[in-house]
Amino acid sequence: MRASRARRLFPVVATAAVTALALAACGGGDGGESGGQSGGEGKIQVVASTNVWGSVVSAVGGDRVAVKSIIDDPSGDPHSYEASAEDAADAQSAQLLVYNGGGYDEFFGQLAEQAPDARKVVAFDLSGKGDDAGEGHSEESPESHESHAEEGHADEGGHGHEHGEVNEHVWYDLHTVEQVADAVATRLGEADPQGRQAYTANAESFKTELAQLETRISDIGTRHPDSRVVATEPVAHYLLEAAKVTDATPRDFAEAVENETDVPVAAQQEMLELVSGRKVDAVVNNVQTVTPATEKVIGEARGAGLAVVDVTETLPEGTTGYIAWMSGQVDALAGALSK
Repeated sequence: MRASRARRLFPVVATAAVTALALAACGGGDGGESGGQSGGEGKIQVVASTNVWGSVVSAVGGDRVAVKSIIDDPSGDPHSYEASAEDAADAQSAQLLVYNGGGYDEFFGQLAEQAPDARKVVAFDLSGKGDDAGEGHSEESPESHESHAEEGHADEGGHGHEHGEVNEHVWYDLHTVEQVADAVATRLGEADPQGRQAYTANAESFKTELAQLETRISDIGTRHPDSRVVATEPVAHYLLEAAKVTDATPRDFAEAVENETDVPVAAQQEMLELVSGRKVDAVVNNVQTVTPATEKVIGEARGAGLAVVDVTETLPEGTTGYIAWMSGQVDALAGALSK
């Protein structure tokens, strides 16, 4: 697993180290739910690593929770983010911590270790994806989710995912998102028994929307069989897999971008030929990873009139929730394959 994300062209948040964990007293933030700062006395305090998971918590918790998402804009990189003393204080005072795991947001795993009293939901552990590689965990109950340490997955993520290696971007796997919603409802109900029924009902409503979205994703495969794309980075791997769209990205290209190394000349040329020759139906572009190699691919696609599908790792500004965000990306993929 790479130590940090591919070369970014925007600043990465870097603040004080997590050594100040013992400093803070109470750490709630001061804003709204889903992607911003927490607040609201009397509400269940939840801290999420990114606003993707924060938005899932908000969908389940409703107005009974206050959610702070530490990374809530594209300039924050979970792979290389350095937690601040304020982040540590927020985690210690939270009643529930929700994060991705799988080596994606290791900074948060470190925060969670220093907050032993907080309930925890780790999406990657719930996904069972680590088991595909003979590692990781596939918990059956919320009780077991809490017990697994983040560092156990530090080397599991990666590249060449179509070859059986683990892809840590599990927020693009709707089944995992369903499991997270259920686990969040359970944990919130433990912290707030009076709200248990509301949390369960909210989770069911959210899962109904996810099921509708899953149907739309399946329809892509039905309507566009044998579709092929290349990706600047395999962040949307599980979306493509569910849509039965083949990712034809050269393995060496994907590995180099993931590992922040120079793309081999042969891999770059192969990628460019796939795009310029329109041997694929679209390019899936992670707009939060920008390198000279990926810029060449996008430029070649634009010149060839090939559709580019932009995907992200966090909810863009102005997007209110997970369903709206993912729906937009599903629509973009379906539209690109229809051209």
